[in-house]
Amino acid sequence: MSTTLVTGAAGFIGFHLARRLLAEGRPVVGVDNLNAYYDPALKQARLAVLQQDPKFRFIEMELADRDGCAALFEAGGYERVVHLAAQAGVRYSIDNPAAYVDANLVALGNVLEGCRHSRCEHLVFASSSSVYGANKKSPFSVDDRVDHPVSLYAATKKAGELMAHTYSHLYDLPTTCLRFFTVYGPWGRPDMAVYKFTQAMSAGEPIDVYNRGQMRRDFTYIDDVVGGIAGVLDLPPKRGELRPSDGDSPPASDAPHRVYNLGNNSPVSLEELIATIEAALGVQAERRLLPMQPGDVPETYADIDALTADTGFRPTTPLADGVASFVAWWREHHGAAAAQ
Repeated sequence: MSTTLVTGAAGFIGFHLARRLLAEGRPVVGVDNLNAYYDPALKQARLAVLQQDPKFRFIEMELADRDGCAALFEAGGYERVVHLAAQAGVRYSIDNPAAYVDANLVALGNVLEGCRHSRCEHLVFASSSSVYGANKKSPFSVDDRVDHPVSLYAATKKAGELMAHTYSHLYDLPTTCLRFFTVYGPWGRPDMAVYKFTQAMSAGEPIDVYNRGQMRRDFTYIDDVVGGIAGVLDLPPKRGELRPSDGDSPPASDAPHRVYNLGNNSPVSLEELIATIEAALGVQAERRLLPMQPGDVPETYADIDALTADTGFRPTTPLADGVASFVAWWREHHGAAAAQ
């Protein structure tokens, strides 16, 4: 069986995807730079799990290194590439723009070149619901215009989609872009709301509630996200497979390129999320109400009709079950870490 390259393999989604592919018997090469955006010890702990499987091989490298990335592809010959490596976080992009240019634009350009020259059969690229920016139409559809990003992070993700389309058009490289919607679950990122709230509430500390709680998010459980990625991985788009327009969107391209929303299709309020965590932890949260942060948006809501039509994807994890799974993992992980 051919090897799948997963970039960002020590990250949250990359770890879970690699683990699923390995469980299916697929060899995986994982790439990550193990940067310090959040505690690298969590990334090392994820890697330790993956490295228990002999079908997994890890390479630590910077994908923004053009020569290094070229060598990676020359040595690999990967038929499938899932490019999840990126600098994440809307708020972090306000103060650290260069990190987003290097990780989300330069690195992607190098990966596209690697896929082009190695004749990769399918590149799956991690985009984000952030591309919808100040969009006021709900649910967010892949046919909506996304010309007004409100953060540099969002701008780099939209630029990434355009770069992928260009390579599909010019070089017949099949590319699929997945717009993720607020992913959460075990082994999640410490900068995300579910993790931050759980940690603060467990310590008896107040939680920061932005826009005074007037926010809704399409929280999507990690197993559902990985199922969505797996569903498209072996379905590379073909040139000329046009999806009908809704009449308001511009004509579709005939390039072997697709864009899908990958979300829960059921947004919940921030207050509902907090109440769900309170129930799972058995504690009451102390709320510190704050204004909206620059680059943030009041709501995300995924229209997943296109992904469902093409792959049969349907999210199946209720918020209460997903939060309970996260809290159980969090207690186990932090209990083990404290004992070391």
